[in-house]
Amino acid sequence: MAGANNFAVEKSKSERCVDWMNSYSKKHNKKFEATLSGSHLTTKNFGEFEMISWKGDWSFARQVVVRASSKVGAKVIEAGYHKKGNIVQAFFGINQEFAKVYSNGNFVGNIILGTKSGKWIAKFEKLG
Repeated sequence: MAGANNFAVEKSKSERCVDWMNSYSKKHNKKFEATLSGSHLTTKNFGEFEMISWKGDWSFARQVVVRASSKVGAKVIEAGYHKKGNIVQAFFGINQEFAKVYSNGNFVGNIILGTKSGKWIAKFEKLG
């Protein structure tokens, strides 16, 4: 799912985060561009997030999302971790993705994401 909506930023600080990520990547001549997708994710333990769409380098994307957390003082979700599973489940879209949650650049917990009606939902949350 690289390039899909598998990163999210705290809803109240989403525009500042995306602006910071894009300016940081330009300043460092990296291939990365993020935009707000308009999709939202609500969690019990971590609050509300807005999903971001992005294109560019996968490893840099992970790095810049976590760095934005500390620079902007926001919570972010870094997803994209998958458990090797049943190929039949993947074929039918029964998918889950593991994510890390950071606040101010520090790891604070995990979320297991699933999809429902084409949107990400938090299936399980654990404080770090």
